[in-house]
Amino acid sequence: MNAILGYCGVLIAFLSALAGVVALSFGLWRTRRGRGPDLGWSGRIAVSGTLAGALVATAAMEHGLLTHDFSLAYVAGNSSRETPLLYQVTGMWSSLAGSILLWALILAAYVTVVAWLYRRRPDQVTIAWVVLVGLITAAFFFGLMLGPANPFVTAHPIPHDGVGPNPLLQDRPLVAFHPPLLYLGMVGFVVPFGFAVAGLVTGDLGSGWASEVRRWTLVSWGALGAGIMLGAWWSYQVLGWGGFWGWDPVENAALVPWLVATAFLHSVIVHQRRGILKVWNVSLVSATFCLTILATFLTRSGVLESVHAFSDSTLGPALIGFFGAAAVASVGLIAWRGDLLRSSAGVDAALSREGAFLANNLALAAFAFLVLLGTVYPLFVEAVSNRQVSVGAPYFDRMSMPVVLALLFLMAVAPALPWRKASVELAGRRLLLPAAFSAAVLVVCVAAGVRGPGPLAAYLLASFAGATALRQLAMEVIRVGIAGVTGRTGGGMVVHLGVVIVAVGMASSLSFGHRAELVLAPGQSGVVAGHTITYRGIENVVYPNRSSVEATVVIDHDHLGHPALSVYQGGGPAVGTPAVDSGLRDDTYVTLDMTPARPGGAAQIGVVVQPLVIWLWIGGAVIAFGALLALLRSPGGPRRGRGSRGRRVHGKQRHEGNEREQPPRREMEPVG
Repeated sequence: MNAILGYCGVLIAFLSALAGVVALSFGLWRTRRGRGPDLGWSGRIAVSGTLAGALVATAAMEHGLLTHDFSLAYVAGNSSRETPLLYQVTGMWSSLAGSILLWALILAAYVTVVAWLYRRRPDQVTIAWVVLVGLITAAFFFGLMLGPANPFVTAHPIPHDGVGPNPLLQDRPLVAFHPPLLYLGMVGFVVPFGFAVAGLVTGDLGSGWASEVRRWTLVSWGALGAGIMLGAWWSYQVLGWGGFWGWDPVENAALVPWLVATAFLHSVIVHQRRGILKVWNVSLVSATFCLTILATFLTRSGVLESVHAFSDSTLGPALIGFFGAAAVASVGLIAWRGDLLRSSAGVDAALSREGAFLANNLALAAFAFLVLLGTVYPLFVEAVSNRQVSVGAPYFDRMSMPVVLALLFLMAVAPALPWRKASVELAGRRLLLPAAFSAAVLVVCVAAGVRGPGPLAAYLLASFAGATALRQLAMEVIRVGIAGVTGRTGGGMVVHLGVVIVAVGMASSLSFGHRAELVLAPGQSGVVAGHTITYRGIENVVYPNRSSVEATVVIDHDHLGHPALSVYQGGGPAVGTPAVDSGLRDDTYVTLDMTPARPGGAAQIGVVVQPLVIWLWIGGAVIAFGALLALLRSPGGPRRGRGSRGRRVHGKQRHEGNEREQPPRREMEPVG
């Protein structure tokens, strides 16, 4: 029953999306001739049917997982009778076909929100194009589930029990949050891309277009960033290696579109303020969407070996074909509208707000390119020469460090610069206090014994950027009160503070960590970096879904930990679970590396002590909070449709010429 219901749901969603594509395409064609149908009504009917089908399919899959319907091959392969309830629910996105179902569900929800949210907007042609792009993408993904990624294939014969989820996907509750947040971010970029296509087709790329695209990009960017940070935390808590970011290809696949979207969120401000960088901004929006499809190809085609990737897949040709179609369409539309996107204005001086933003964009683009190059280079080598090579962390660390330091410097300088042109005296006056603060931080670090050009440069520039952000926030609060922390300026500065916190935590943990292996008999203690580890003994513990060998250790005489090695139902190698004692100053990370050879014998205990790791997670939370604040309207800023030289036409802001710029409203303009 679940198989039939689920497949029918997928079929309904696919047919609704396909019907919507046909109806909207025909309606837009007729609209160009002045006799089009009600495009809004057509779009809303189509997206509602698509979402309804997706919900039916999702409900059928979850019902199958919760009722142990092993007649579904997917349920048999990703759940069992002993699987805890939480991991039964999350089993839907624990494997390839179910992850495509979650992807399609979120996509249908996004497109439905757009269609109904803008149902009263007079210019329904623009919204029709956005919905059309979303429905084309939805038809593609639901089409995959009707063929090679069908999650409702039945099992013959029907097993009495399933094998359960991947052991790494039933060890921490983070599995309930990390993948959905990643998908909310990755999938959400279809909406900005739809607005980009609509703007290029209709020729409306004014400040109203930039505002809408910025808002939707910010939503997806915030969700994707939160997902990436939760993924780092999950890796730290589950994999037992003591790290949080290993430049894994799948990690990189999510990072690259996030970096490109970050560049857009900065450069779109120049678009709104000066009416320039239109080609660049449309290109960034299109590239972000295309990179999410490329990331889907890398993680779901079987071309990459990773603990995060789905290796058994035949989706590669379809995904790379869809990526190619999106890329060709983007380039073709931008080339077609080249004259519309050009502006006679430009960046007047390198020492200016827009000059700093442009440098920031170039640094972010270079960062994204270097990460993408290191990720796909082994694939090209294997395709061309049939030999395997690997690009590891040393390449990424060496290439990314200068770019990260440059970005911290630009974060410090950009908020203090005025638009158009700044004198050296003005820039120096505004940066004096932040520079003095960062110099004092550097002196304190050196006096405290911190050595090494890398961490010292990171502390210097991070404190410089943090002081500038605090100065900007203080000015906004003085100007409009505590509500000054909201909106583009306040929220952007909170995001900057979060980035600073993450940079300090990362530089500290990677530069000054200590790692040791202790061989301890019961009752013995060892000391690593000032932390005492006492081993008390070991015991075998049987859980419903696993059998574990758990050690009992005491960290610093007061924290009891239980690092373990577990074998999950279905067999496979033992999976390590660390015991982590987190503090504001450092983390003590303990693993059971080898069990005693005989009862009462010595165990091999791994210990990693890293400073300021917890500040990575705090900084990530601050970034997410800043993104939420940036979505709110600043009380001191102009309302949409006012405060510019344009006139309102059909609820949008029209400028009197692409090359004309808005007059400055205040000296300190928000930075993103």
